[in-house]
Amino acid sequence: MAIVRYTLDPNNLQGFTPEERARLDALTDEEITAAALSDPDNPPLTEDELQIFDDVNFLRGVREATGLSQAKFADAYRINLARLRDLEQGRTRPDSALRAYYTVISQRPDVVTACLAS
Repeated sequence: MAIVRYTLDPNNLQGFTPEERARLDALTDEEITAAALSDPDNPPLTEDELQIFDDVNFLRGVREATGLSQAKFADAYRINLARLRDLEQGRTRPDSALRAYYTVISQRPDVVTACLAS
């Protein structure tokens, strides 16, 4: 079997035909849910898996709001860089203390910086 490489042209993305779009638009929420549940290759996410997305968005959002790179944020707030990367990629979950620390950083980064400097 030969590998075939295909590169998408972002200026010429293939969309749905009008017939396909009409068929999809005609589906009810129940039909969409039933189709999703019946797909063995793409099972719905569990509540725990959905929580990982919330954690990642929160943690990454706090860091991005500071304008710091991962390395500079880790250094500034004394967080292990490998741990920070694992958290932001959803490989590990924050415990309650780390989540609270991020909350304080998000609310008062100047106070945290001053505390760590002393």
